[in-house]
Amino acid sequence: MNEIQHKAERKAFEIVLKKIVRKGKNESASQMAESILKIMKGILGDSWKESSYAVFQEIADNPDSKWARYVDRLISEADPDIITTFLTNAAYEGGFRGYKTTEEMAEKYDCNVPWLILMDPTSACNLHCIGCWAAEYGYKQNLSFEVMDRTISEAKELGTHAVLFTGGEPLVRKKDIIRLCEKHPDVAFHAFTNGTLIDKQFCEDLLRVKNFMVSVSVEGFEESTDSRRGQGTYAKVIKAMDLMHSYRIPYGLSICYTANNYKDVTSDEFLDMVIEKGCYFAWYFHYMPVGMNSGPELLLNPEQRMYVLNRIREIRGMEGGKEIFAIDFQNDGEFVTGCVAGGKRYLHINAAGDVEPCVFIHYSSANINEKSFMECLQQPLFKAYRKNMPFNDNYLRPCPMLENPQFIREMVNSTGAKSTDLEAPESVEHLTEKTEAYAEAWKPYAEKYWNEHYPSGHREDYD
Repeated sequence: MNEIQHKAERKAFEIVLKKIVRKGKNESASQMAESILKIMKGILGDSWKESSYAVFQEIADNPDSKWARYVDRLISEADPDIITTFLTNAAYEGGFRGYKTTEEMAEKYDCNVPWLILMDPTSACNLHCIGCWAAEYGYKQNLSFEVMDRTISEAKELGTHAVLFTGGEPLVRKKDIIRLCEKHPDVAFHAFTNGTLIDKQFCEDLLRVKNFMVSVSVEGFEESTDSRRGQGTYAKVIKAMDLMHSYRIPYGLSICYTANNYKDVTSDEFLDMVIEKGCYFAWYFHYMPVGMNSGPELLLNPEQRMYVLNRIREIRGMEGGKEIFAIDFQNDGEFVTGCVAGGKRYLHINAAGDVEPCVFIHYSSANINEKSFMECLQQPLFKAYRKNMPFNDNYLRPCPMLENPQFIREMVNSTGAKSTDLEAPESVEHLTEKTEAYAEAWKPYAEKYWNEHYPSGHREDYD
């Protein structure tokens, strides 16, 4: 597709989506879902399985369902231009057109090409959280604006149109992030933030650029949040949520669940509170014992992990649960054919420029300050990921570090990748010593679930 055709198709998609969103104020969610289904099926055709349209079909068929109420809430409470722009970038540029392009580029260059880039603009942070090295601006490594801009430009040529900022605290660099949003209006930008730097000016900037949303990191309620992040942090986070809600800015949560907080952060009380404050989605991340000073003590035992798996699926179920879309980064490997790192669907660039396979896998042999984006994708460690994926046919055991530690040991050692941990180098042997027992304990639970749900052994047989 040439540039003129691309712009015309994008504009047509944006116009139709804008009409649907704005019309939604006077139209039921069921009618809107019918319209969205027509657009999606018209663009995607048979490239998506019928099951992929299930949520939209449920809303269309059942106007009283919880997801119909969810859409009604989104349309009535959130800014329509943010919804339209973000969905155009994430759905059309990234999900429809971009995904197809990344697959073509992966085949052409025989390497993984990601749908999403995680990028750390800085290692600095304005908080002093227990167990976190990015304290009181103690580390001041930064990706320059020019390097971030170049990386995004090169990635777009390969079909990547989604960028998620992590850190450190990414909003320490919020002026540069907003500049990137302005320069790349066709990219869906997102950030995981502690929320304490969100102010009125930032909210006004979000309304202006329209292609940037955030997820606020929380540990649960006030006691657990303040005990780790510092006295008064919880109050600041709540204030940030209320402020964004007053500006009609949709946002999400970023939650690391551990053996200590897993029930609090999945409780009805917690979810009802954040939904009332305008939260629409939540990323749940399994605790990882990464780093020289991180131990296995906070890892969940198998019963606790099964509780989280079942509870999050209950939360986002077609019926019951809560009106919030929850993503379980570890347990949802079942739906994305296992591990998505190493550039298969995403990669991580730290504040020093090291291009890592995953935000939790701190090893690399390529630096974006020194190499092009494609050269970084071609590094031996990423090639090893591509060769060995999936690391397990049971997608509830997706990770080469947490559930299959023998793989990360072999890949790091065979490719000569170096530790890129910003606090202190950690050998891959030291890392996997912390996960060996966990992997063995989780294996029978994952196998039992998998055999009960997929007797043939392959989830794809049941789609």
